[in-house]
Amino acid sequence: MNARLEAFCDGVFAIAITLLIIDVKLPSTESLHTTRELWVALKHLSPSFLVFLLSFTIIFITWVNHHAVLKLVHKSSPRFIYANGLLLLTVVVVPFPTSLLGEFILTDHAAPAVILYSSVFAMQALAWNFLGRTALNPSNPLTNNEKARLAMVAATRKSHYALTLYTIFAILAIWFPLTIAIIVAASWIAWLIIGININEK
Repeated sequence: MNARLEAFCDGVFAIAITLLIIDVKLPSTESLHTTRELWVALKHLSPSFLVFLLSFTIIFITWVNHHAVLKLVHKSSPRFIYANGLLLLTVVVVPFPTSLLGEFILTDHAAPAVILYSSVFAMQALAWNFLGRTALNPSNPLTNNEKARLAMVAATRKSHYALTLYTIFAILAIWFPLTIAIIVAASWIAWLIIGININEK
C-alpha cells in the first residue's frame, strides 16, 4: 500500500480531531464575577464538551476502521484514491455539525443540527461503500488475498446497513431530534464496544 496515501490520511484524521476542540470555548472572564458564575458557565459548556467527546470517538473509530481496510489492500488505483478522498471529506466535515449540535441540542432548534449530524454519517457510510466496491472491482482487484477479499466484502455489506440506519435517523430527527441524538450516540458507543471486543479476539 502507498505509504504516502496512508500518511496523508493519518494527517487528515489528526487535523479533524484537533478541530473538534476549537468550538469548546472558555467563558469570557469579563462576564464572570464569582466562582459560582464560573461553575454555571462551565455547566453551559457541558453539551458542547459531551458532543466533542462523541465526535472524537466517532473519528477515532473511523480511523481504526480505515487503518484496517488499508491493510486489506496491496495496491491502489485512481478510483480507490478518489473514493478514499470522499471518505476523508466526510471526516473533515464532522467538526461543523459537532459545533452546531453542541450549541443547539438542548434548544427548540435542535432538529437541523441533528439532521446534519446524522446525514454526515450517512454520507460516510456511502463513502465506505464506494471504497469497498473499488477495492473489489473484478477487473482490478486490490485486496491482498481471498481472506482479505472476504473481509472487504463484509465491510462493504456493513456500509449498506449504516447508510440505511443514519438516513432513517436523519429523517426521524425532523420530529424527534433529542431522542435521535441519544440513539446516534448509543450506536457509536456500541460500535466502539464491538470494535474493542473484535480486536481482543
